[in-house]
Amino acid sequence: MGPAPAGAQVRGAAGEPEVMEPALEGTGKKGKKGSSKKRTVAGSPGEGLLQPVKLSRAELYKEPTNEELNRLRETESLFHSSLLRLQVEELLKEVRLSEKKKERIDAFLREVNQRIMRIPSTPETELTDQAWLPAGVQVPLHQVPYAVKGCFRFLPPAQVTVVGSYLLGTCIRPDVNVDVALTMPREILQDKDGLNQRYFRKRALYLAHLAHHLAQDPLFGSVHFSYTNGCHLKPSLLLRPHGKDERLVTVRLHPCPPPDFFRPCRLLPSKNNVRSAWYRGQSPPGNGSPEPPTPHYNTWVLQDTALESHMQLLSTVLGSALGLKDGVALLKIWLRQRELDKGLGGFSGFLVSMLVAFLVSTRKIHTTMSGYQVLRSVLQFLATTDLTVNGISLCLSSDPSLPALADFHQAFPVVFLDSSGRLNLCADVTASTYHQVQHEARLSMVLLDSKADDGFQLLLMTPKPMIRAFDHVLHLHPLSRLQAACHRLKLWPELQDHGGDYVSAALGPLTTLLEQGLGSRLHLLAHSRPPVSEWDISQDPPKHRDSGTLTLGLLLRPEGLTSVLELGPEADQPEAADFRQFWGSRSELRRFQDGAIREAVVWEAASMAQKRLIPHQVVTHLLALHADIPDTCVHYMGGLLDVLMQGLKEASNTKGRMVVSQGEELVLVPNVEAILEDFAILGEGLVQAVEARSERWTV
Repeated sequence: MGPAPAGAQVRGAAGEPEVMEPALEGTGKKGKKGSSKKRTVAGSPGEGLLQPVKLSRAELYKEPTNEELNRLRETESLFHSSLLRLQVEELLKEVRLSEKKKERIDAFLREVNQRIMRIPSTPETELTDQAWLPAGVQVPLHQVPYAVKGCFRFLPPAQVTVVGSYLLGTCIRPDVNVDVALTMPREILQDKDGLNQRYFRKRALYLAHLAHHLAQDPLFGSVHFSYTNGCHLKPSLLLRPHGKDERLVTVRLHPCPPPDFFRPCRLLPSKNNVRSAWYRGQSPPGNGSPEPPTPHYNTWVLQDTALESHMQLLSTVLGSALGLKDGVALLKIWLRQRELDKGLGGFSGFLVSMLVAFLVSTRKIHTTMSGYQVLRSVLQFLATTDLTVNGISLCLSSDPSLPALADFHQAFPVVFLDSSGRLNLCADVTASTYHQVQHEARLSMVLLDSKADDGFQLLLMTPKPMIRAFDHVLHLHPLSRLQAACHRLKLWPELQDHGGDYVSAALGPLTTLLEQGLGSRLHLLAHSRPPVSEWDISQDPPKHRDSGTLTLGLLLRPEGLTSVLELGPEADQPEAADFRQFWGSRSELRRFQDGAIREAVVWEAASMAQKRLIPHQVVTHLLALHADIPDTCVHYMGGLLDVLMQGLKEASNTKGRMVVSQGEELVLVPNVEAILEDFAILGEGLVQAVEARSERWTV
């Protein structure tokens, strides 16, 4: 099943069960009969109580039907218990769209298609001449630098196509989003639009003209701009119905070029499409040196050209396989509960859908599997496969002109290629995010293998934000300090590649810096960027510093955590200079008992509580030394239990009695009730302290 125009009837797969909404009482003859019957039952003595079902002896002991036998076999082979099957089925019923809501969404999509095709065209002007834009709409893009070559005019889209999870039948409630691709006519585009953000400027102007006309239509209750997956170069237009259906659906419009417009060889990860002379106003350093590659910029252009091909691939793989669709829905819930799918670089539902397609192509998942089996298979693959080392590909072609996986590993930390062999689906996913996904997948597999009674609740029903998942959490605020960090770390090529997004440019080097400094103390470092909220079409787009706070989570190892010594190389070794440069003034020469003279760093910590907070000293020192981020911008949350534990210890000493043992020694026999009371106080105080610190620094 390929992509269908937005004006066409958009329905789920034929094999998908209908989830009917309860009919309203009191409508029609059937409603009257039902209400009269209810009034009769209401007068019974057991009003409001469930009555046992009365079965005859023959019905009670009759043999199970073939359908019941098949269901029992499926439960035994596809689930490890009947309870888990019931829980999964009920959860899927809750998040699946009903047929009535689909019909209302389809009707709204047809109206949207008609409105878009009626929008008038505009005369051709220079890209820098934007006087034709009305006063009530702003271009949803930071045009820096402003001067750019090229011309633009608006023409209605050549094709309107529904793409994404709605057409596949894998979208889940409560937030129902329908992605619509608007194929821009070739007459709008020029051969060199892939250079210097020309394509992205035209894309933003196309959306601005659409927004101005659609905002005047009474069909829409709200018309806003938003960033697509947090990418500030790729805004989208959000449309919501007017009236009671305002929360029914959000339609997201994505302008895109014709699939074969850009030459793929010009968008490889080793190519440059943002000239230094244009972006920085100067040539790259060195006489005749090549331009730095722009792999992320090239990927964002390729993503728009591949919307329809990805939709066709997923439609072919998922098809009428209800188990695969249920598995994708469960994986989306799993990601959402752990906040792994948020913002730029998140592990989105689209990625897990493509991962399911990959596992089907490699025969690790079969189309007859249940949703629970698909969930287990994907989690097992994530837990055991490191895509930062060995990437995977959906491409089956042996074309020698295609780049190798090693070429993508040089440009991106995580590699997962699509069926074309040129687009990295995980281009925006950082190594830290993928390692966090791996860590959560391992924990989930241990939970599933244990067959615990509360496994389903912990796996899919319990939110697990960063404050619950990590030992120490730190917030970097304000984000404008990261702009100075980019200058300090000399990240000009990264800024050029990310279009000036200094948060994304600095994120990878900062996490690498902290991982190196924390060393054996660290088990996992993860980051979280809050998604940029949508904005009105009359407002300027949010700036990079407006995205709030960059949060880093540290999962620590007990071994080596309390060590006050960082032991470096011997003074006469070549590595000693690198050690001194990394640690700065903290590094000093020391003579040890074995006679060796080594570089070393000693942290100040007198008590055990202070030793557990040594990571705080490491983080603040390295950020100030290498990234020019002062400690006033680092809001660290750790060691919150120490004060409570000390208070608990002092309180417990007063709640007991001294007795004389057989060895004539005084022994304190504590009061058990007092200890339980102390633990209750400890829990309440911990929750209050964590919430207070979290609310204080979270923006």
